[in-house]
Amino acid sequence: MIDNTAALSILDSPFAKKLSAFVKLAPSDLTVMSDLYRRRRTFPIGMDMIHQGQADQSAYVVASGWACSYKILQGGTRQIVDFQIPGDFLGLRSVLFRTADHNVEPITLVQASEVRQRDLLYAFAETPRLAMAVLWAASRDEAMVVEHLVDLGRRNASERMAHFLLELGARLRLVGLGERSGYSCPLSQYLLADAMGLSAVHVNRVLRELREEGLLTFQKGRVVFDDYDALVEFASFDRDYLDHEGPLLN
Repeated sequence: MIDNTAALSILDSPFAKKLSAFVKLAPSDLTVMSDLYRRRRTFPIGMDMIHQGQADQSAYVVASGWACSYKILQGGTRQIVDFQIPGDFLGLRSVLFRTADHNVEPITLVQASEVRQRDLLYAFAETPRLAMAVLWAASRDEAMVVEHLVDLGRRNASERMAHFLLELGARLRLVGLGERSGYSCPLSQYLLADAMGLSAVHVNRVLRELREEGLLTFQKGRVVFDDYDALVEFASFDRDYLDHEGPLLN
């Protein structure tokens, strides 16, 4: 029997908002999704949710808070691969491949639902539409990684920063946490530096240059797009790789 109350409740979650960009979720899909949300955990800042190299890891659906995925190199240096926001599915590869290939660390207090392998496989068997939506989300994340490689290899520091902050804004708008004018952002200049292959001093200089050009302002935990259209043109930001144009399956 479909629990309509649970279905309506889960519909307002960031995860459902994100997946609804790809597929129109039926009440039965939402009910199965609500089962994935039942095992809720809280992670303080600095407490890794996923550990690189560890087997039998759970996956997580972020309900609130921000995290970063990163790898530690042999010399002890860290490379941040991406930042995770509400609605993101963490550790899907860890569940499917049985061994985590990266770490995930909260950078704010994170509330997330733990998803075990058997629960995930059951959910996919019960509702193939949900499985397709999760596959879409994973493919979209892969497309973002490709753009990040282009950022590091072919965009200068200012273009890199502008493109990244525009992408983050588009991701947050998808789950109802951002607007075209800007969004709240807890990322420090040190975190941005680790993600973009820059020094914190260089990040500070780039943000100042973008502000002085009238393109964007990042101060006191908020990103403001002072001239959104000009910023998009400056960064050559093409939203097509994010695939946010509405459900493909009804």
